[in-house]
Amino acid sequence: MRTWLPLPHTSLLLLVVWLLLNQTLAPGHLLLGSVLALLIPLLTMRLRNPQPSIKRPIKALLYLFLVLWDILVANMQVARLMLRPRLQLRPAFVEVPLDITQGFPITVLASTISLTPGTVSADVSADQSRLLLHVLDLEDEAQLIATIKRRYEARLREIFEC
Repeated sequence: MRTWLPLPHTSLLLLVVWLLLNQTLAPGHLLLGSVLALLIPLLTMRLRNPQPSIKRPIKALLYLFLVLWDILVANMQVARLMLRPRLQLRPAFVEVPLDITQGFPITVLASTISLTPGTVSADVSADQSRLLLHVLDLEDEAQLIATIKRRYEARLREIFEC
């Protein structure tokens, strides 16, 4: 069954998107959409890189809530910085050493940082051991690195067990 339907969720999503784009449930579209939903994942399986799976889904859900909270708080902080009469920003680039070694968790970490206003992930080193960030207003580099490692990276290591 796995060889004929390697990615069942992807196949279902493809079928639903096909039907929504065509705005019909006509038998011909159901048939063509089903064929495409089965063939596309089969034909692209060799192009897919294996990704680590989420080992602790409850912790992943808690991580999502943490990130949403941090986005809200960071929005307030950036708004306060922009509304100050004398803008004394201290922009800087910071290199964060990584303990995570797998590509997908590093991508999640970089995306988390970029989603939080005031910080942007700029680059990952070729050996994936460092993440380069741009910070809008840097007070203490060591504290920022410690916060990222404790607040995000440690949780991602638990979620993906890497």
